[in-house]
Amino acid sequence: MFPTVIPAIRNIKDFEYVLKKDHEHIIFLETRLSQVDSIVKHAKQHNKKVLMHADLIQGLKVDEYGLEYLINNVKIDGIISTRANVIAFAKKHQVIGIQRLFALDSHALDHNLKLCKKVQPDYIEVLPGIIPSVNKEIIEKTGIPLIAGGLIRTEEDVQHSLKSGAIAVTTSNRNLW
Repeated sequence: MFPTVIPAIRNIKDFEYVLKKDHEHIIFLETRLSQVDSIVKHAKQHNKKVLMHADLIQGLKVDEYGLEYLINNVKIDGIISTRANVIAFAKKHQVIGIQRLFALDSHALDHNLKLCKKVQPDYIEVLPGIIPSVNKEIIEKTGIPLIAGGLIRTEEDVQHSLKSGAIAVTTSNRNLW
């Protein structure tokens, strides 16, 4: 479904840059609520599928009403969140749900794996995504497709992440788009 690299956009200059690229999917990491509607409309005019990191939209309350707005009014294609209830809501409303998981230590990893098994997101995005053994463990324990993100800085990082089982990587590094 996803290409090898999914651009993760942090600002308008990166957005304008990626519109000229062939990427079908793009991720908005940081934006303001007042910009969301126009950004998504503009992206769709360029045949882009938009995934929004709901937790990082300034001014949006990430509750059922805020999520309904993103799904029904803005017409996003998917939601990324660290919150299991947000991913469950996305799945219920037939948009892509990507559970963002931080692999900080064994305890955090175990806790997040339990959440993922319960919610069954469409994809898991693991940060940092450059630890092959952790990527493999997450895939083995959940059976859910993994997207590697965080600290993906070089083409070598991309290749190592893919070799460890990731189906794609997310990066805000323009040089990798």
